[in-house]
Amino acid sequence: MSFEFKKKLPVPKEIKELYPVSAGLAARKKELDQQVIDVITGKSDKFLAIIGPCSADNEDSVCEYIERLAKVQEKIKDRVVIVPRIYTNKPRTTGEGYKGMLHQPDPEKAPDLLQGIIAIRKLHMHALETYGMPIADEMLYPENYWYLSDILSYVAIGARSVEDQQHRLVSSGFDVPAGMKNPTSGDFSVMLNSVVAAQGSHNFIYRGWDVNTEGNPYAHTILRGSVNKYGRSRPNYHYEDIMKLFEMYSQRNLQYPATIVDANHSNSDKQFKEQIRIVKEVLHSRSLSPDIHRLVKGVMIESYLVEGTQKIGCQPHVYGQSITDPCLGWEDSERLLYEIAERC
Repeated sequence: MSFEFKKKLPVPKEIKELYPVSAGLAARKKELDQQVIDVITGKSDKFLAIIGPCSADNEDSVCEYIERLAKVQEKIKDRVVIVPRIYTNKPRTTGEGYKGMLHQPDPEKAPDLLQGIIAIRKLHMHALETYGMPIADEMLYPENYWYLSDILSYVAIGARSVEDQQHRLVSSGFDVPAGMKNPTSGDFSVMLNSVVAAQGSHNFIYRGWDVNTEGNPYAHTILRGSVNKYGRSRPNYHYEDIMKLFEMYSQRNLQYPATIVDANHSNSDKQFKEQIRIVKEVLHSRSLSPDIHRLVKGVMIESYLVEGTQKIGCQPHVYGQSITDPCLGWEDSERLLYEIAERC
């Protein structure tokens, strides 16, 4: 056989029993969920800043970063809801390279999925307990969502996953917002179809169970740019792009039309410093059009303690610098968050 079955992993219920969320923390998490939901639905006029490392590779540096975010959040809480990105699953275009803490709790050691499952739950719980902020992660593998279902306040579905039926159907069972990215082709229709699916009710197989879902009214779009047939990045954060998305939303019977602009990836062509300019342009577009102001609920920013990126295993290792895509450094990120609060 082409599969080697190495070991049977614990089911989510077993992991949750080993590392339980207390009643008090569950109540706090529900409050945090509501903060994000209120922005998506328009009940709150605050702005979402979903910000953090491209990949959460080290608990100490990630938590130091979130501690800094928490201090900024306290100063801008009347205008902005900061949602730390703690992305522990990393999609890889070719399947090669570091796939995130889930696969490799230590990026310099061999994959260990059991220890990875434990590590990501402990990291997310530590961040939630210590800093009390709503947390985001990407759902790379639908079957793994349940390991973190009682911790996450926001879930992103990536550009390579958004066309997959299982991702769409599982998203329909979330009780928190699900951000559906445009596919790498940039097709808005595909992206909106994923929102239709996620907002609908379904019956399907999930983790060996016959399940029903009621639909997720908080599913929405994320604009992350696209790649054309020649492999060149094409942005979709401009005024005209967002107005086109608004028009296409208007033609569909969807609940709570909303979008988040991802300032990195193909929107910046991974030129990480461009995120600053892109966020400012998005804020300017919101100031020009009431329709865009209502539709754009926030931005995604890739940011860490130290700007740029480094290779895994390089010496000297730079603490708090990305080992995947390059990120903004802390000083630029802090300034940008304050500017968002002033202009949103």
